[in-house]
Amino acid sequence: MSSQSLPQPRSVVVLGSTGSIGTQALDVVANAPGRFRVTALAAGGGRVDLLARQAADFGAEAVAVADPAAVPALREALAAAGARARVLAGPDGVAEVAASPCDIVLNGITGALGLTSTLAALEAGRVLALANKESLIVGGPLVKRLAGPGQMIPVDSEHSALAQCLWAAGPGGADPAAVRRLVVTASGGPFRGRRRAELTDVTPEMALNHPTWSMGPVITVNSATLVNKGLEVIEAHLLFDIGFDRIEVVVHPQSIIHSMVEFADGSTIAQASPPDMRLPISLALAYPERVPGAARAVDWTTAHTWTFEPLDDEAFPSVALARHVGALGGTAPAVYNAANEVCVEAFLKGALPFLGIVDTVERVVAAHTPGPAASVEEVLAADAWARARAAELTS
Repeated sequence: MSSQSLPQPRSVVVLGSTGSIGTQALDVVANAPGRFRVTALAAGGGRVDLLARQAADFGAEAVAVADPAAVPALREALAAAGARARVLAGPDGVAEVAASPCDIVLNGITGALGLTSTLAALEAGRVLALANKESLIVGGPLVKRLAGPGQMIPVDSEHSALAQCLWAAGPGGADPAAVRRLVVTASGGPFRGRRRAELTDVTPEMALNHPTWSMGPVITVNSATLVNKGLEVIEAHLLFDIGFDRIEVVVHPQSIIHSMVEFADGSTIAQASPPDMRLPISLALAYPERVPGAARAVDWTTAHTWTFEPLDDEAFPSVALARHVGALGGTAPAVYNAANEVCVEAFLKGALPFLGIVDTVERVVAAHTPGPAASVEEVLAADAWARARAAELTS
């Protein structure tokens, strides 16, 4: 094969590169030489040494930090690492990186802060590998209005699984009329099987001890309260245009079946793999192709037992609350998400009990009158109101 016929590597921008998703995405890139080329990176600014090493290792042309105060330390770290990347700063700098020329943008920023980057990438016509579910949830109408067919590829393991099941069903599988229901699986978190009364003394250390996944503190606590699963129900509704009455959550502690699609004819297709985020990340980066050896497969030479249990809505009311919020629409999902972020922070600081997280979110949601989410300003105003109200309730 001549050098002229070799395929060009796919250019990639990684947002949130120093976080859990970002570091695993760069691991996928490193283990698929010649397949991808990292053109730009962005992060919050709290780990500038790691960001600088990433820029040097992958030859990034631009690096952005959301915190402008981190720029001097970043420049020093870049020089020490031998990286020559252009530096951008602030939310506008991160958004500029998100819109920069590339084949695909991976948004791994945590929380609602990822919204502006999601919108910037979509508006610039970039294909978006979406790990930042919050940006779709809080800015649903805005994001969906900008996203063209096939422009947004889910990275969450559950939504990647649902997408793969729909792709496997063939041309008719993507038709919402052909789908009876989406079945989103949940590990159950560290407190699976406990009654509500048994959760009164949960500490941050206990909540951060997830039995299956290694994630950042906010997502890990969200998995313990199952708020993360509530957010995923809203995300599934927005991604696949399936009504909330046709989206189920099932507890599957082994975390091998990542989600399922039940079709109108009674057939169910499931996606199975050992828990490893590198698989959905690699699929999103390479879509519609797959990256050989991106993650290990299920070992079919050994015995397996997979179990499925109904969700205990009394102990974990966050999913039912998310369905309610999703049905309200407008700015309600932004309020749910923002209030939760404040409550998780309060819990991690010891200012709020574990059960108080969702209880407080419910109080904030009840006090909010949803308005349209037709502009970034409306979404951010609802987000700010919810944060202020949640802070009042947790102070």
